[in-house]
Amino acid sequence: MINSVFFDLDGTISNSFEGISNGILYALEKLGAPLPPRESLASFLGPPLFDEFKRVFGFDDDTAREAVRLYRVYYPEKGIYEQTPIEGALELLKGLRALGIKICLATSKPLAYAEKIIPMFGFSEYFGGIYGASLDGKISAKADVIALALRESASLPETTLMVGDRFYDVEGAHACKVRCAGVLSGFGCRREFEDCGADFIAENLLDVFQIVKEENGLA
Repeated sequence: MINSVFFDLDGTISNSFEGISNGILYALEKLGAPLPPRESLASFLGPPLFDEFKRVFGFDDDTAREAVRLYRVYYPEKGIYEQTPIEGALELLKGLRALGIKICLATSKPLAYAEKIIPMFGFSEYFGGIYGASLDGKISAKADVIALALRESASLPETTLMVGDRFYDVEGAHACKVRCAGVLSGFGCRREFEDCGADFIAENLLDVFQIVKEENGLA
């Protein structure tokens, strides 16, 4: 039985690659670092920026923090508007609401940004709660955000489904005893979801609706 569905944001219901990659390139340029090909930056959609700046570019803690600060100069002013909803997002939200499913956002993106993006897409009426990372870094890991969403929305792990497009979503959900559906319409791939043990793999967002119906005995 699934009573609650939590959504990741970047790559799951939002195609935000342009805005995020522009912010990363802006930060690197300001740091005087070499600029990589834009297509190589897809790994930044999902994990905390601080961790990914360190992993991808080998930055030390201080440089990674400065890169995040510079990114956040660009993103709120320009990058946040350089994105569009992923195909099928609105239809899925409408379908879940019609089934009486509780819908929440659980994203590693800072809450301040997520609270602007959902209304920008016209999705506010479908979400019972929006949960994200804190700008001070105290809440950043996916598991922490999901745990917060479970508590604040009074959702039970065993009747909640996390929907995401990267292995970070699966690992975060499983750390909270929540099942996770990986969607292939974002930036992850089937092998990634198989390797991390995703409970379901959906070709697209509309397939998620079918998963929920089947789990609730409605298919």
